[in-house]
Amino acid sequence: MTLKKLAFTLFFVATSLLVGKSAFAADAENTLIITLEGGDVTIALNPAIAPKNVAQIKQLVRDGAYDNVAFHRVIDGFMAQTGDVRFGNMTDGFNAEMAGKGDSKLPDLPAEFSKERFVRGTVAMARAQDPNSANSQFFIMFAPAAALDGQYTVVGTVESGMELVDAIKKGDPALNGLVSDPDRMIKVRIAADN
Repeated sequence: MTLKKLAFTLFFVATSLLVGKSAFAADAENTLIITLEGGDVTIALNPAIAPKNVAQIKQLVRDGAYDNVAFHRVIDGFMAQTGDVRFGNMTDGFNAEMAGKGDSKLPDLPAEFSKERFVRGTVAMARAQDPNSANSQFFIMFAPAAALDGQYTVVGTVESGMELVDAIKKGDPALNGLVSDPDRMIKVRIAADN
């Protein structure tokens, strides 16, 4: 292979990788920023695959519903769950027994399952047994979990700050990851609103 062909091949591969990553990158209207104690986690929301779920998240963000909400269920090597806007914020106080049982006053959402894979950094809606019961809670994957593929609505992916997600206080394995004195989302905003 000539040097020119090698250079072209490397350019093509690098460009393909960048295009693949940016194909999921969000514009400011679909960029979610979660401020944690250690800094900001930036999430690219994907309304193309989950328009109703993404719209509800954005409405809750703009209503300030996610501010000070706890990461109530965090399982090491699996995921960190948050978004219980009823029982997980500082205004109402943190109630470990009720954590994860509350949603917003908005209606539950229909499942918007896609072919997106559950890999490290995937952000998806939490739900009960009924696939159409997602509301306000969501989780961020620490690691791949193929068993979740096609079973939960993927709404986005972490673009930066995954090391901060990794540092979220883990829960008790004997209590299915329930966290006492949990870490919180201090402030949540949409980048376009800055």
